Amino acid sequence: MKTAIVVFPGTSGEHEVYQVLTQYDVQVEIVSDLTTSLDAYDGIIIPGGFAYGDYLRSGAIAKLSPIMTEIKKAAEDGKLVLGIGNGFQILLECNLLPGAMLPNADLKFKCCNVPVIVENNQTAFTCDYQEKAQLDLPIAHWAGNYYCDPVTLEQLEQQGQIVFRYHNNPNGSLNNIAGIINRKGNVLGIMARPERACDQLLGSVDGSKLFSSMIRSWRDSNGLL
Repeated sequence: MKTAIVVFPGTSGEHEVYQVLTQYDVQVEIVSDLTTSLDAYDGIIIPGGFAYGDYLRSGAIAKLSPIMTEIKKAAEDGKLVLGIGNGFQILLECNLLPGAMLPNADLKFKCCNVPVIVENNQTAFTCDYQEKAQLDLPIAHWAGNYYCDPVTLEQLEQQGQIVFRYHNNPNGSLNNIAGIINRKGNVLGIMARPERACDQLLGSVDGSKLFSSMIRSWRDSNGLL
């Protein structure tokens, strides 16, 4: 599996994601938002940080970057696309996932570990987890308060698109939503930072199985051991 980690001006999580992925037998490359093609990659990851300083609104400028045309094409082609933190915000802004991200309910920046429940373990990103597993994952965001209209929320609930929920909601997110997937099942956004929970030295390895799930799902779909 060859994976691209897409960075924008202001991205700050690319090296952590790279470090995690290199523990697996996959090819990993960090590419800039000026990259003109992602055809050579099997998976795309947009890490956290503050793309373009989060000016105007988190992800609002990043969605205008030329690389987003390639990311949308990758999603349409069925490739796995993961947005973490700011990456989730960008996926929402460019309509690869439904809904929007509001400022945290108390208008405070949140930087702490929180309990996150695996709501749906039947996805390409969560197949290595047990259903309803409780994960200890860090968050670091000011705008992680997920919102959508009632019709969209009903669809997310009924179609199993809510993949992660907060156990103790830290930001006011609607229905405790911490992560969602598209209807096709190949684009996931999560506000927590799984790449920062992949080593016991960091206090948790609960994020590891998200990345191992992606790799196993790709290998299974390509008939590889």
